[in-house]
Amino acid sequence: MTGSTGLVVGVANERSLAWGIARAAAEAGARVSLAVQNERLAIHARPLAESIAAPLVVCDLADDQAVGRLAEQVGATGALDFLVHAVAFAERAELTGRFVETSRPGFAGAVDISVYSLIALTRALLPALRRSDRASVITLSFLGATRVFPHYNVMGVAKAALEATVRYLAADLGPEGIRVNALSAGPFRTLSASGVPGLRALMAAARQTIPLRRDLTLAELGEAAVFLLSSASRGITGEVIQVDGGLHLVGAAVPPEGAER
Repeated sequence: MTGSTGLVVGVANERSLAWGIARAAAEAGARVSLAVQNERLAIHARPLAESIAAPLVVCDLADDQAVGRLAEQVGATGALDFLVHAVAFAERAELTGRFVETSRPGFAGAVDISVYSLIALTRALLPALRRSDRASVITLSFLGATRVFPHYNVMGVAKAALEATVRYLAADLGPEGIRVNALSAGPFRTLSASGVPGLRALMAAARQTIPLRRDLTLAELGEAAVFLLSSASRGITGEVIQVDGGLHLVGAAVPPEGAER
């Protein structure tokens, strides 16, 4: 990715998926800028940005004017070769109860930040993306988009909408040479995931169930993202690529060898 320039939105701390992608892209030779939602997150993201010599910008993704200002800052230097959207949010109250109790504001907020922000960012950055001959946009999904997970609730619906958005954006922007894809990551212990009740139990169950039988690493996710952001994947668009150790293959927990069946 030497010579390419991109923006990664959603770095929260050293455990965030966005950081794994930003670091991998920088190690592959890309010039990376980082964007965070607010000043509180900037405190933790700033040392990470400095470690890869990346400019850091604060941008409220629920504010179209702020998104426009971000696009002006990032696109002012010329072409933008890639955009990484690694943002998701739902009120904790929407994840702890029954899905049928989802509130209207909670539903709207989850879809706005987790899904619409991808559309808003891509639209605002279109002039810079159009100046690239290898423009690639990726976002992050989870298996909860197509399978039911306890306490995932409205986030599962938001991720399903996000994957549909990837397909529509890919069809819309493909004629302009802009590719749009998603990585569906396995369960990672991130700041946003910590808001999901029962995460520790979910990760323990996944570790015993998935074909690889281990936790995934940020480096593995980052390397998959570099593939989608680079010209090595120039024929791929509109896809949701699973980076989950095979979690999506398994319909039920597989008992260990020798256990009663």
